[in-house]
Amino acid sequence: MCNKATERPTVSVGIITARAVDIVFHGAFSASDGSRVEGAMHFEELPEAIEFTPLQPDARFEVKDVVIGVDFHWERRENQAFEGSLRLKPSQDGIIVINVIDVESYLRSVISSEMSATSSPALLRAHAVISRSWLLAQIDKNRRISQGDQKAYEMLVTDTEICTWQDREDHTEFDVCADDHCQRYQGVTRQTTPAVAEAVEATSGMVLLDPDTRLLADARFSKCCGGVFELFENCWEPVHHSYLTVRSDAPDPLLYPDLRYEPRARAWIEASPDAFCNTTDTRVLSQVLNNYDQETTDFYRWTVRYSAEELTALVLKRTGIDFGLITDMVPVERGTSGRIVRLRIVGTRRTVTLGKELTIRHALSTSHLRSSAFVVDRDGDDFVLRGAGWGHGVGLCQIGAAVMADKGYTWQQILAHYFPGALIEKKY
Repeated sequence: MCNKATERPTVSVGIITARAVDIVFHGAFSASDGSRVEGAMHFEELPEAIEFTPLQPDARFEVKDVVIGVDFHWERRENQAFEGSLRLKPSQDGIIVINVIDVESYLRSVISSEMSATSSPALLRAHAVISRSWLLAQIDKNRRISQGDQKAYEMLVTDTEICTWQDREDHTEFDVCADDHCQRYQGVTRQTTPAVAEAVEATSGMVLLDPDTRLLADARFSKCCGGVFELFENCWEPVHHSYLTVRSDAPDPLLYPDLRYEPRARAWIEASPDAFCNTTDTRVLSQVLNNYDQETTDFYRWTVRYSAEELTALVLKRTGIDFGLITDMVPVERGTSGRIVRLRIVGTRRTVTLGKELTIRHALSTSHLRSSAFVVDRDGDDFVLRGAGWGHGVGLCQIGAAVMADKGYTWQQILAHYFPGALIEKKY
């Protein structure tokens, strides 16, 4: 690890966009127009951007009715309180609510928002490092793209194929959003234990670096890989990162099947092989899953059933494509974890190939399908999807890492397992 004393960076986080916003200022704030504000305020039809800076160390602002879990099955609203500054910006869709805060304070919330704050110290420290790495990597990537130092990849949309991915570049008015699209960030609402603050402080400024380029590592994570890791390029832009490689989520990570081939993928998905993330230990799961995440119990292996009519109506609603009656779904390309990268949907009116994994998951569920690692069977008129894992499966597997920590692995060993070859460096 290399010690470098630099100023702690700040991050701008998009909380919500709404036509009208209710804010409660707990403590005194100074507005950019020179006024001093405190208490409840209602904002509507904002003529220009305005920023509010806290005048007291313990000042907080509360945003009413924040939507969390957007488009997921656990979507809900809650009031959330935040440290740092508040920025309000007018847009075509309403008022954008942005929190500007230093990275370490942001991370204290992310670690508790992404998981339970009662997780083991090793898991909390590992997650602090990857969350910090991912955040700073996205900010740096956006800077390099804007300066022309890095290519921005175009997505494929034709009459017969739609290959898209959703990433942080979707945001232009702030660095990251506060929901699952980026990293869950729910302000001081989720800063619940000293263990979280200790984990962030113990790893302050520490990040993962790409061993080849020494750029900040794009340290991804998901809830459950399903037993084998997925490659970055199979979920996002076609760029390979050596530290995001195929491995088994097991003590011997180099023993894994090649799930790019249909027969092997089917055999793997229909079985329940040993893996760190193959657990039903409620004690461990309660450490890594928040209360609404625990509403999902079938994460390692799962089954979804649709009638042909239900599937047709769902896909039409979710994609806007009129396939006619859907008659078949055929995996065209699978990734290293068995996740489908390209899926051909055959209808009586149109046949279109969809990709990548999140586009497929979005099309086949009212929220998001658990993952795109599934096989398709027919049972009479029904389509039966049998799947593995929860999320994209790239990088750290949160449930697998929780089990590793419970078994006594250190946070460094957890990072080495999920990001082989990545370097740990202290940036500030």
